[in-house]
Amino acid sequence: MPAGFILDPESAVPIFRQIVDGLRASVARGAVAPGELLPSVRTLAEELGVNPNTVHRAFAELEREGLVAGERGRGMVVRGGTRQSARSSGEEAVLARLADAVRHARSLGLSDDRFQSLLRRAQRLAGERSAQESSDEA
Repeated sequence: MPAGFILDPESAVPIFRQIVDGLRASVARGAVAPGELLPSVRTLAEELGVNPNTVHRAFAELEREGLVAGERGRGMVVRGGTRQSARSSGEEAVLARLADAVRHARSLGLSDDRFQSLLRRAQRLAGERSAQESSDEA
């Protein structure tokens, strides 16, 4: 299973959290099915170009959330019935980050209108990055 997501080293979001979010999104959209074995820590770390400890931390978080289970001799397996759970926990993660961003904007004295303008710019920027990443893969 290729990772199916790209890490952003420029992001304020820690790399392990980006891995958690990427794998959670893969489960939520059905790209990784219940019962499917995730790549080993070492394999995914090499694929993503990160330290194996970072992947291990991400796997531990996913296991804590109940999205995956460690099986002796097999590795990490996606648990059954996790697609909706992954979608819900992913939305909760987005909501928490947006709440942090709102608090930060308010601490800077930004108006709600200015914050919404910045949010629209961020959406466009994310769309441009996605389009660029897609063209780079082609």
